[in-house]
Amino acid sequence: MKILSRTFFNRPPQLVAPDLVGKLLLHQSRLGLCGGRIVETEAYLAAGDSACHAAKGKTKRNASMFGPPGHLYVYSIHAKWCLNAVTEPAGCASAVLIRAIEPLFGVELMQARRPLSTAHDLARGPARLCQALDVTKDQDGVDLTLGESVWIAREAPAKSAREFEIGISTRIGVTSAHDLQLRFYERGSPFVSGKKALRE
Repeated sequence: MKILSRTFFNRPPQLVAPDLVGKLLLHQSRLGLCGGRIVETEAYLAAGDSACHAAKGKTKRNASMFGPPGHLYVYSIHAKWCLNAVTEPAGCASAVLIRAIEPLFGVELMQARRPLSTAHDLARGPARLCQALDVTKDQDGVDLTLGESVWIAREAPAKSAREFEIGISTRIGVTSAHDLQLRFYERGSPFVSGKKALRE
């Protein structure tokens, strides 16, 4: 597999988000490697998007969003963690939320972290995803392009031939900018979060 480059992330989030669907999200911890295929993302824009965490300016919480592209932005909501890939040049403060993956690597390790979950529910939703991968605020700001802790990669050519359609919808759970069509997902995937109607 080939780790995604800085150039990949140095684009508008609405372009990066659909391109991340089908890529591999991986976390190497002291307990082993775990991760899977990204099946759902959401783009958050630096301008004209009141649901973006950077809409009101830079804070200690969202500082990573203002950094270089290709870094992690990890934030907490309701005592749970969510992870984003920072996009566009430093100072632009846009990102892509990774909402769900299809577990492929270290499934037993992920199940140990979420012992009541089936494989179907292990990483279906951003908070479940972070719990399964053991991603916390400790990974905020990690460089995704180095392949040292958390990274995103393309599958080997022989495996990446799998074909799928990308669906588009409004984002889930936002408190504003409800009309923006910035959620991208693998159509028909049972690992996508949200209502069934949005997965078909």
